[in-house]
Amino acid sequence: MSKISPLAVIEEGAVIGEDVEIGPFCFISANAKIGRGTKIAASACIYGNTTIGEFNDIFSHAVLGSIPQDLKYAGEEVELIIGDHNKIREFTLFNPGTAGGGGKTVVGNHNLFMGYVHLGHDVIIGDHCILANAATLAGHVEMGNFAVVGGMTPIHQFVKIGDYAMIAGASALSQDVPPYCLAEGNRAVLRGLNLNGLRRHIDRSDIDALRSAYRDLFESGLPLQEQASLLLAEASSEYVKNLCTFVLNTKRGIPYERNQS
Repeated sequence: MSKISPLAVIEEGAVIGEDVEIGPFCFISANAKIGRGTKIAASACIYGNTTIGEFNDIFSHAVLGSIPQDLKYAGEEVELIIGDHNKIREFTLFNPGTAGGGGKTVVGNHNLFMGYVHLGHDVIIGDHCILANAATLAGHVEMGNFAVVGGMTPIHQFVKIGDYAMIAGASALSQDVPPYCLAEGNRAVLRGLNLNGLRRHIDRSDIDALRSAYRDLFESGLPLQEQASLLLAEASSEYVKNLCTFVLNTKRGIPYERNQS
C-alpha cells in the first residue's frame, strides 16, 4: 500500500506503483511513472516524461526531469528513464534528453548519486556506478558499469567513461577514459589502472593481462591506434579486447602522457 502525504502535489495522470512513499511538498507531474517500492522524500520534484523504476530512494530536493539546459530545446517531447534500486541524494538534478541526442537520458540500476550531482541532457549511465558529491556530467556523456566519478569533478560533453573506470575527485575531464583505468587531474590524464576497483570484481589473471596491455598501449611510445589494433588481434582476454576496442573507437581521444613512469 502506498503512503502519500496529503501535502504532496500529484497531477492527474501520474502513474504511482504499489508501496510507493511520497513525502510532503513533493511534486509529481502528469506524465510521470513511479515504480513499485520507490521512496520520494519531502520536497523532491518529478517533472515531464520521467519514468522511475522499482525500489529507488529519492531524497529531499532532488529535481528529476526538468527541461534540458540546452538553448536548442524547443519544447519537444523528451524523456528521463531511471532504472531500479538507485539512491539519488539531496539536491541532485537530472535533465531529460533532447531531440538532437535521441530524446532520452537513461540511468541504469543500483547506482549511487550523492548530493548535488548533475546529469545533463542525453546522458547515459550504466549499472553500479557511483557519482560523488557535486560531480557534474554535461550533455551526451556516457558511463559504463561500475564506473566512479569523484566529488567536484566536471565531465565535458560527449565524453565516454568505460566500465570499471574511475575519475578522481576535484578533477576536470575532457577526453574519453578507457575501461578499467584511473584518471586524475585538471585536465585529467590516465594514472594507471583502477586497481582498487578491479580487485573487487576481476580475477588476478585478468588484472595481470590488463597491466601488460596498459603498458603496451600507453607506455611503449608507439602510436596508440596502431598498438591497440595489434593488441586486439592477439588478445585472448575479453577485458583486454574491451580496452583495445574502446581505444580504437574513441572520438574525443584518450588523455595519456607518453613514457609514464
